[in-house]
Amino acid sequence: MDNNGNVLAPMEVAAANVNDIVLLSGSLKKFKKVIQEVNLDVKGKILNLDTGFDSKTNRKAVWNAGLKPNIPENIRNRDARKPKKGRPRHFWIKSYKSRFTAERSFAWEDKYRAVVIRYDIKYANFLGHKLLAYTLINLRHFC
Repeated sequence: MDNNGNVLAPMEVAAANVNDIVLLSGSLKKFKKVIQEVNLDVKGKILNLDTGFDSKTNRKAVWNAGLKPNIPENIRNRDARKPKKGRPRHFWIKSYKSRFTAERSFAWEDKYRAVVIRYDIKYANFLGHKLLAYTLINLRHFC
């Protein structure tokens, strides 16, 4: 989502027992396709994610997509006594505070019952409901 709450590219969907953290790399690939079609330059922009996405593989996937990960460290993932190896993890609290707009858009998404409770068995039907919900959310800014 952008800073106005418009959905740029939907996150990949899977069965209910799959966590969103695993789906990040596939979602970034879809995001790059949408960005290329719209002709936006996001190279070096900041991608705000919540603490659940704090892992080495997710940070690497965000860097490889040409974005800067802004993820607060999850204290459950790290031992505070051991020094952290690798590139320093930067966290910009001022940029992270704009994450509220994304959370607000998630709340708008929850207004659509077919998206909140997955009634559809087929992947294509569920993705269609999500895309329809995102279209209606984006139309709020144009109407």
